[in-house]
Amino acid sequence: MASEDRKIVLEDGRSVALRRSARARRLTLRVPRDGSGPVLTMPPHVPLAEGRAFVESRADWLAGASARVPQALRVRAGEILPVAGRVLELTPAATRAARIEGEHLLIPRDRDAGPSVAALLRRMAMVQLRAASDRHAAAIGRGYSSIVLRDTKSRWGSCSHEGRLMYSWRLIMAPPEILDYVAAHEVAHLRHMDHSPRFWALVAELMPGYAARRAWLRQHGGDLMLWRFTD
Repeated sequence: MASEDRKIVLEDGRSVALRRSARARRLTLRVPRDGSGPVLTMPPHVPLAEGRAFVESRADWLAGASARVPQALRVRAGEILPVAGRVLELTPAATRAARIEGEHLLIPRDRDAGPSVAALLRRMAMVQLRAASDRHAAAIGRGYSSIVLRDTKSRWGSCSHEGRLMYSWRLIMAPPEILDYVAAHEVAHLRHMDHSPRFWALVAELMPGYAARRAWLRQHGGDLMLWRFTD
């Protein structure tokens, strides 16, 4: 996609990110709760001019939806950050790397806290997600090829046909049972690469009562996306 085809700038100066998807059957406009900005999704064959007209025709809706998006939360001293079902106060200390001590998440006093905290959360997420994935994979008698952590915006996890598991490292900010559910969900794809009744039956076998955990993620997952670890 050409660089000028990656966003649409409206007459009032606001910009809308443009994504073309082969799976898209129509134009859709959404405003993510994570504060990343509005996104227009278009089928590959639709002209850019048509996308621009579509967005302009919904300018009033876009303004209202954007105004309702919660403000981003920056990782800095004094903030209360959710970590593995706990709430920890970000506290400056004489430390080179972020670490947890009691009810405090200690952050380096002499530099920006975001990257250090993100590095700690990534390490924690890998430990917990690997353990959960190993447990569920053993339960169904399937192995996976690797685990990759990303900071995704649209999904909490995925499983490739090659058996590679991808997870959002922000899952470590959720209660442990939520992280465990996502691991069970993705591991179940090692056997069923779809969302058929057989797939959901396997998820239920791995995690009875998974529906409540899935509902929690739908209701509260957006709050985890509000945290900003970089400027």
